[in-house]
Amino acid sequence: MASFALRPYQREAVAAIEREWHEGRDRTLLVQATGTGKTVVFGQVARDMVDSGSRVLVLAHREELLNQAADKLGNMYGLDCGLEMASSHDNGAPVLLGSVQTLGRGNRLATFAPDEFGAVIVDEAHHTLADSYMRIIEHFELAYLLGVTATPDRGDKKALAKVYDSIAYEYGLAQAVNDGNLCRIVAKTVPLEIDARNLKESHGDYTLNSAGAIVEVKLEDIADAIAREVPDRHTVVFLPLVQIAKDMAAALNARGIAAEEVDGESADRADILARFESGQTRALCNAMLLTEGWDCPKCDCVVVLRPTKVRSLYAQMVGRGTRPYPGKKNLLLLDFLWMTGQHRLCEPASLVAKSDEERQRMSRIDGDILESQEQVERDILAEREQALADKLAKMRKAKKKLVDVVQYELSIGNESLVNYEPKFAWEFLEPTEKQIQYLDSMGIETEGMQRGKAVALIDVMMRRQESGMATPKQVRCLEKYGFVHPGMWSFDEAKRMIGRLAGAGWKPWQAGIRPKEYVPEFMRG
Repeated sequence: MASFALRPYQREAVAAIEREWHEGRDRTLLVQATGTGKTVVFGQVARDMVDSGSRVLVLAHREELLNQAADKLGNMYGLDCGLEMASSHDNGAPVLLGSVQTLGRGNRLATFAPDEFGAVIVDEAHHTLADSYMRIIEHFELAYLLGVTATPDRGDKKALAKVYDSIAYEYGLAQAVNDGNLCRIVAKTVPLEIDARNLKESHGDYTLNSAGAIVEVKLEDIADAIAREVPDRHTVVFLPLVQIAKDMAAALNARGIAAEEVDGESADRADILARFESGQTRALCNAMLLTEGWDCPKCDCVVVLRPTKVRSLYAQMVGRGTRPYPGKKNLLLLDFLWMTGQHRLCEPASLVAKSDEERQRMSRIDGDILESQEQVERDILAEREQALADKLAKMRKAKKKLVDVVQYELSIGNESLVNYEPKFAWEFLEPTEKQIQYLDSMGIETEGMQRGKAVALIDVMMRRQESGMATPKQVRCLEKYGFVHPGMWSFDEAKRMIGRLAGAGWKPWQAGIRPKEYVPEFMRG
């Protein structure tokens, strides 16, 4: 067992993963924001598997990730780890850390029996769909599979659904920041235009050479802006090419900002990183080396000058600075004025926006990105409610015994239900008889509903019931008489009002009630 205390959400994640496996969803995902301890979570899962008598394989594509996992699994959980990478071979330890590039080779993979491992854990699981990963996963198809990744966007989740059966647990950036487990993120737009209209694409993202060309012509101006805006912050700058990263470091040094460049060929890489962490240098310039497997909580400024359309990559870069640190107030993102034409680049809004509409409205943020997202979300929801007012009015007047799902979701103001989209194969199935019976008993219309939506809806309804919130039938009854947002009312308040209405012969005016103006007592003041 771990000799330290997991955070509550980490305990919940471990329990959720093991529950998915127990219930027959053998391939599941853990989606957890960068900096919230993904390795700690899958380390506990590995510990539990080893304690049950199974070996565990941890897959990663970079040496830094394997070393990081070995350190935490050994120091935190006392697990003996072997290494399958280059000239290092499996030594029979309970946990094997495998390099995808090495283990994916036919001659190395063939030395392992298909039932060698009870579980395979894929670190940075957004890479899973690559052929090298799939060869290994298919070879060990008898094992449980856990993919671990930072918050992917909706498109990534749909793609990963081709391999995984479910998302066991999700702990996103917004929740982690609000819980105090990650620091606040503030965006600042720098009024310097960078012409990105000539970006070229390959394999789903912008080519490094074309990205380098557009940054190179503005390098001196960018260095001026960084020196002016963040002279005292610990700044990590992401650039497209190694030579441009070296040029940026030189430009910053020329402006009095102690800076160094680090890349895969740096012989003194550990020393360079140590100098940055100690504060000897203030800026660290790199060409994508530090996107994964490197932690420096002291970093409080990130500059992304590697344009990308891949949100997971952008989140990885920003994630280098989201960890809390004593005296650290926030993470500052410097965002330049990218002239994109038809291109779509990730930007600060991409970290928290739940839809394209939100992202577009949040473009060019100056300030706290979560506060901006929450305001935009409120605005969109209000507009959506207004646009659906006529439709809902008809629904309320209709002589239906069951509550329309759309009406109910808007009444309780649940954005996740309103925006729900099925991703995994099981979510597209029809609801089970037990689910239909429960929803019927609660007065919810189930015609045309898919199983994934039924699960999400039942989960929300049960949590509302535990919290003493109004039932769907109460909500529909009160809306029918014109009350505003009765989905936000408590069960007791709704019960009292329905009793008053019944006592007045279902004529609100006879009880001195004006439904559209009425505010429950517990919501006043």
